[in-house]
Amino acid sequence: MTGDLGPLVRYEGVSIGYGARVVLSGIDLAIPEGSFLGIVGPNGSGKTTFLKSVLGLLPPLAGRIERRAGRRLRVGYVPQRQMLDPIYPLRVRDIVLMGLYREIGMLRWPRRVHHEKVGSALEAAGILDLAGENYRDLTGGQQLRTQNARALVGDPELLVLDEPTNDMDLVGEKSIMDLVAELHDRKGRTVLLVSHMLHVVCRYVRELALISGGTFVCGPIDEIFTSERLSGVYGIPVRVGEVGGQRVVLAGGPGGG
Repeated sequence: MTGDLGPLVRYEGVSIGYGARVVLSGIDLAIPEGSFLGIVGPNGSGKTTFLKSVLGLLPPLAGRIERRAGRRLRVGYVPQRQMLDPIYPLRVRDIVLMGLYREIGMLRWPRRVHHEKVGSALEAAGILDLAGENYRDLTGGQQLRTQNARALVGDPELLVLDEPTNDMDLVGEKSIMDLVAELHDRKGRTVLLVSHMLHVVCRYVRELALISGGTFVCGPIDEIFTSERLSGVYGIPVRVGEVGGQRVVLAGGPGGG
């Protein structure tokens, strides 16, 4: 997977934030090619801020962030749905085509191969039948599937997902996450997943970062995804168990209610 090329992204003693306000500090992390990193923590703890630093949208306040030199990574990014502006009367296929603009080039018309890629991405996201619909007329879940298709259409090496299954039912959630898992398992894509849905995170990711109180702790999921650590992060009793060979999470009182 990584060979001698080193990690895609490396953090060394990094602090990130806005202006003089530090949101996270003391981040030491290597993101190898082919890794599947989950990021969890309470609302407002800095999960999206961390993703912005990975994407290069937020420079560090201290420390150093190194990206693999020598070539430009293909990145697919799915932001939170509430950060998207649905006012423009664009069709679903147009939204997905935006994910190929760098490949198509400025002031050039998309070719047949580009439209075929759009169709494949729409089919993978389960919304091929919505290709001609106006994006602003879709339900929240359908809009999110469209954004997932846009992130996937360029066959990204690094897939960055910020709450990619919000507003989805269980069928849609499983469909999207199975697709992401396939990109990781079969094509070796590197995935960064932010989600407040712990049951999703624990079933798919390989490594886990816990963000809380300005701190950042990361390691293999078997070491990090524990009742003790999660209870400390969320400030309530959290129990991690296993049913049918799969991890389950119960939050609440002693009985997990």
